[in-house]
Amino acid sequence: MPAGEPAAPAREPGYKWIALSNTTIAMFMAAVNGSIILISLPAIFNGININPLTSFQYLLWFLMGYGIVTATLLLSFGRLSDIYGRVRLYNIGFAIFTAGSILLFLTPGTGDAGAIELIVFRIIQAIGAAFIFSNSAAILTDAFPPDERGKALGLNQVAALSGQFIGLLIGGILAVFNWRYVFLISVPFGVIGTIWAFLKLKEPAYQKRSRKIDIWGNLSFIGGLTIFLVGITYALLPYGSASMGWGNPWVITALVTGVLLLVAFPIIETRVSDPMFCMDLFKIRNFAFGNAAGFISALARGGVMVVLIILLQGIWLPLHGYSFESTPFWAGVYMLPLTIGFVVMGPLSGIISDKYGARWISTLGMVLVGISFLILAILPYNFSYLPFALALLIMGLGNGMFSSPNAAAIMNSVPPHQRGVTSGMMSTLVNSGFVLSMGMFFTIIVVGLTNAFPPALSSALAAVNATQLAPALSAIPPTGALFAAFLGYNPVQMTMTALSPALLATVAPATIATLTGVVWFPATLAGAFMPSLALSFYIGAGISFVAAVLCAMRGEKYVEEIDGTARTNGSGTDPQEVSGVNVK
Repeated sequence: MPAGEPAAPAREPGYKWIALSNTTIAMFMAAVNGSIILISLPAIFNGININPLTSFQYLLWFLMGYGIVTATLLLSFGRLSDIYGRVRLYNIGFAIFTAGSILLFLTPGTGDAGAIELIVFRIIQAIGAAFIFSNSAAILTDAFPPDERGKALGLNQVAALSGQFIGLLIGGILAVFNWRYVFLISVPFGVIGTIWAFLKLKEPAYQKRSRKIDIWGNLSFIGGLTIFLVGITYALLPYGSASMGWGNPWVITALVTGVLLLVAFPIIETRVSDPMFCMDLFKIRNFAFGNAAGFISALARGGVMVVLIILLQGIWLPLHGYSFESTPFWAGVYMLPLTIGFVVMGPLSGIISDKYGARWISTLGMVLVGISFLILAILPYNFSYLPFALALLIMGLGNGMFSSPNAAAIMNSVPPHQRGVTSGMMSTLVNSGFVLSMGMFFTIIVVGLTNAFPPALSSALAAVNATQLAPALSAIPPTGALFAAFLGYNPVQMTMTALSPALLATVAPATIATLTGVVWFPATLAGAFMPSLALSFYIGAGISFVAAVLCAMRGEKYVEEIDGTARTNGSGTDPQEVSGVNVK
């Protein structure tokens, strides 16, 4: 180990399991809260007296605000943790997250004020989650020896992904009783976990260096990423007569400004005396290619959950006899094969990577994810469940084979005193990829719906001899149809309740029953929705195969504490140096 480098902390017997159990509870709780809202939005909007079909801006901030805040803060929090203590800031994050959950449960307002309060309280939650996400991997890496880190990170990530899908189920159940219970569920776990973390988790024993806060680096990174991701979010809202806001001057300005600030970030970091992030870490092969693969994989799969929920809730479940009101819960049930695949392979792949390295198992994992996208792309809208479940299972297995080995390889490749900022960078890229993925998937689908939905609606009305309703029902915008599907609403029924009795009298009662039933609207939407959905899945497959190539380029197994010390004491070239001539 180079002179002046801090030694790895001594590990007490049994402490590693305390660290694993506490961080697992935290990751599970944060993941549940990230997804529970997807299923509970109809109940939440009804609870605060907001019409979700005319409140796209609130809907988008509920969906994407949590991810934007965590993505922009993770790297800075990781750096602060290396300076002031990972456990200390992790504990603070646990407490902040719990406080945000309590505030959400107590939300006093209704209408627009209530929606804004909920968004603000979600942001408080997201700040706490950023502290948790930026330190969990570092705390586990400190606590576990190199030959067990893949297993530990695998179990931790299984809890995170399981939490996402369990959140779908819990949200569907609790929302039936009271929307506030959706936020109350995490409070007991938060209180117990916070107290336990303060009492049991210990700061690593190695010496923390005296460092200054990199103000300009923080401003350029946080400002650039925030502005850019906010621009992506508002680009999904209608602008003028356009169905989306990509032509909005404010959106264009935000995207350009964000990119310029992010481009300035590495330039600033190479010129300040005490940078927030050491750019030399990208010279480490496993760090560079592991993080690139992590970002690309997140870009491929980040929007999958949302579009699959739209497919199930808006089309497949109603066509199979489920009421619109019940589809949110059943969508979570039918997506369980994805969770099962990840739960099976997450810990197992971590154990394999501990012994053999992450290179080939992570590569195979992303190949499987790409294959699962291709299977989903060729399914018809009224598919049999077995091939759909098989595709989800393959996707879960592939993600399990990739996630924990990739995280272990990244964390093993850096010196101990850089683990906090490394964990932050890893989580930042994944969370940013998720937000960008949602923007990409939504854009593809909304653009396709804008072109295909109006003629599909006219044809479907003509088929049931109700062309006189075309002017009224054409008022349903493509984005309204999309979000109705996502929220489990039947927009035709909502629109027809506002029509004049004289107009409705011109339509046969049997036709009205057909239009407001559970089959007509999903079948109409499917014709316009499926081509765009298939395109998004083909793009997801291509991106997944790119991530597989990056995984294969990472090099062989490398642990800085072992291989770095041997290299320093010897005279060889670092096999993990990206620019080296002796790269494995």
